[in-house]
Amino acid sequence: MIRRRFGTFRGLVRLALSYPQLALGRSGSRHPNPAAVQRLVFVCQGNICRSAFADVSARKAGMRSASFGLSTTTGRPAHHPAIVAAHGLGYDLSAHRAVDLADYSPQEGDLLLAMEVRQLHRLAADPRLAAMPRQLLGYWTRPMIPHLHDPYGLDDQYMALCLARIEGAIDALINAFPGARLS
Repeated sequence: MIRRRFGTFRGLVRLALSYPQLALGRSGSRHPNPAAVQRLVFVCQGNICRSAFADVSARKAGMRSASFGLSTTTGRPAHHPAIVAAHGLGYDLSAHRAVDLADYSPQEGDLLLAMEVRQLHRLAADPRLAAMPRQLLGYWTRPMIPHLHDPYGLDDQYMALCLARIEGAIDALINAFPGARLS
C-alpha cells in the first residue's frame, strides 16, 4: 500500500513532514498575487516525469506554462514509464525535452510550482528566483498532498497515481489563475 500510494516509505515520511512545514510557514512558499500570474512554471528534480507532465497537462488545458529541473541535463527526453503513464491519461510526453535550472529564463508573471518542500527551499536560495512567487503544486490537489514524491524508477501504479494527482491540481490552477490562460 505504501509503494502504491506514496512511492516509498521515504515518500510517506516526507509527505507527513510537509504538512507541519506548511502550517508553520516553513515550506519556502511565497504566495502569488493571483491577478499577476501569467505563466505556470513547474519544477522538479529531473524535469522528466512530474514537471514534464504538469507542463504538458497545463498546455493541453489552455494555460501558458513551462517547466524545468533543478538537477538535469537540458535536452533529456521524458522518462519512458512517465510517457506510458501520461498516454494512459490522454497526454503525449514523447516530444518533451528537459530544461535545466541554468537554462530557465524567468519572466514577469511566472509562478513557480514545485513538487517538494526541499525544492521550494532551493528556489528560495537562488538569487535569480528568490523574489518570485512559489508554491507546492500539491497544495492544489484535493485532498491536499503537499509532497508529490518522485516516481522515477518506482512502480507503474505509483507513476500513474502521481500523474493523476498532478492532473487534478492543474484543474484547480485553471480557475485560480485566469491570467495564465492562453488568449
